[in-house]
Amino acid sequence: MEVDGASAAAALNKQRLELSKLFQYYLDKTTPHATYRWIGTFVLALLYALRVYYVQGFYVVTYGLGIYILNLLIGFLSPLVDPESEPSDGPLLPTKGSDEFKPFIRRLPEFKFWYAITKAFCVAFVMTFFSLFDVPVFWPILLCYWIVLFVLTMRRQIMHMIKYRYIPFNLGKQKYSGKRPSTSGSSPRAD
Repeated sequence: MEVDGASAAAALNKQRLELSKLFQYYLDKTTPHATYRWIGTFVLALLYALRVYYVQGFYVVTYGLGIYILNLLIGFLSPLVDPESEPSDGPLLPTKGSDEFKPFIRRLPEFKFWYAITKAFCVAFVMTFFSLFDVPVFWPILLCYWIVLFVLTMRRQIMHMIKYRYIPFNLGKQKYSGKRPSTSGSSPRAD
């Protein structure tokens, strides 16, 4: 009997490994398609919002989801090495205009940010099907408290961004207007 149990567990582990590889394969294929990934997450968030509106409940789950997303947003907007808390030998944010340019490296990369938000909406959506998580609360208080937390947190984060002069978004390639070649008939090259 023990041999059958061990072989069944091995077969189950093998199948789980195969499913994990297949899931990772498709997840890797979505990496370069950021716009479509975020559109899918927005559709999932809309489905979740419609579900909460339809059942008129699960406000504590939604509040927890909002706090979790706020935490992820802070990680997404923060540099990998915070110059305020830990001096490092690695790349630091430039603090003066004469400092060398160093690229902004996020504490939470965009793909992991998207993946965590998508998983959070999936888990919250599944939780709305279990009445155990439908705790009766007065939702306007939770909403007001979340808004206050969001404003205070973002104010602190923006002040940090101003103090250390970094922008956590890629605004595209900078264009420089240097010297333009003269339009006279003489060419610098003699052919």
